[in-house]
Amino acid sequence: MTRIDRLTLSGIRLYQRHLSPRKGFRCAHTALHGGESCSAAVARIVREDGLVRGRARIAARFGACREAHNAIHGGSPFALGSSVETRGVCCIGPIPIPFRCG
Repeated sequence: MTRIDRLTLSGIRLYQRHLSPRKGFRCAHTALHGGESCSAAVARIVREDGLVRGRARIAARFGACREAHNAIHGGSPFALGSSVETRGVCCIGPIPIPFRCG
C-alpha cells in the first residue's frame, strides 16, 4: 500500500467519523440500493486496487451515486433500471428508506 493510499484511507476514516454523522443526509446510492456507502465503497476499492489503479472504479461508483440521487430527487423514484422489479424510496422523517418489490 502506497503512502497516498494510506493518506486517502485516513481521510475517509476522518470523514466517516466526524463529518458524515453531522451532514444530515446519507449516500443516495445506499438510500436507493442498500449496501455500503460511497465512502465505504471507495475505501474498499483503495484497499483492493490502490487509489491510482482504482480510479475508474471510484469514478463509476460516484457516477452511480449521482444517478441514484437523480432518481430520488429528479422526478420518479423508479427512473433507474429497466427491470421488472419496482424500486423506490419512502421518506419517513429525515431518513430515506429504500424498498424493492417484485
